[in-house]
Amino acid sequence: MNAPTVEPLNHLPADELAKKLLYCCGSQAWVQRMLTARPYLSMDDLIAKAAAADAQLSHADWKEAFAAHPEIGTKSKAISKWEAQEQRGASTAAETTLDQLAAGNQDYKARFGYIYIVCATGKSADEMLQILQRRLTHSAADELPVAAHEQSKITIIRLRKLVDEYVAS
Repeated sequence: MNAPTVEPLNHLPADELAKKLLYCCGSQAWVQRMLTARPYLSMDDLIAKAAAADAQLSHADWKEAFAAHPEIGTKSKAISKWEAQEQRGASTAAETTLDQLAAGNQDYKARFGYIYIVCATGKSADEMLQILQRRLTHSAADELPVAAHEQSKITIIRLRKLVDEYVAS
């Protein structure tokens, strides 16, 4: 089976591609770097260019990216199909676990100034809660790179979904 081609992304108007990329990573600076990095030669090249764009983000850029996410385990905010897939582990969680996640989210936001970011794909709500509790012990200086790494994992998953869905349509 052939890997999906990224070629269609190279032909999109910049404003249309920007909207799609912004969903992969909510940082405007990241999106601008990705737009100027065209053409994308392959999926590996696209991911390498995403990593290069990540490496140039400031703390404020990362926080902008984090702010584009719903809180883990939230049911009240409308979330996209991709977010629902990513947070599937929280959708079947016990109410007590969701309550603990909600309380932990608030503690995290109060401690670090941004929402708890974790690549939720394949993780149960209990796993995400354990990770949250462990990360609450980090210093602010130690936590930002951890959160950024989680955002990068989410970005790669979403870039793959973007290519898969765009090529399939």
